[in-house]
Amino acid sequence: MQHGEVHITSYRAHGVILVLLLFLTAITITITWVDAGSFSVGVAMLVACVKATLVLFYFMHLKFDALVFKVFAGMVFFLLAVVFVVTFFDYLFR
Repeated sequence: MQHGEVHITSYRAHGVILVLLLFLTAITITITWVDAGSFSVGVAMLVACVKATLVLFYFMHLKFDALVFKVFAGMVFFLLAVVFVVTFFDYLFR
């Protein structure tokens, strides 16, 4: 398998992503201190999805891959969203 062009991400970009991930982790920790009921679980899941997307795009280099890989990753996130919605409806109507 031949690789196309080489892509190198700068240290500055990695630093920005690190700061964003740390900020989102602080939000996740802070939401546990606030008594918001089941809303806090939804916010924590949303923040986790954003963090996973950042890791996929920058550290796993999905940003530089072909469109087919981006579509596959999007399908996985769509399936994950469907599972979350079904789980939350089960939790809501129980």
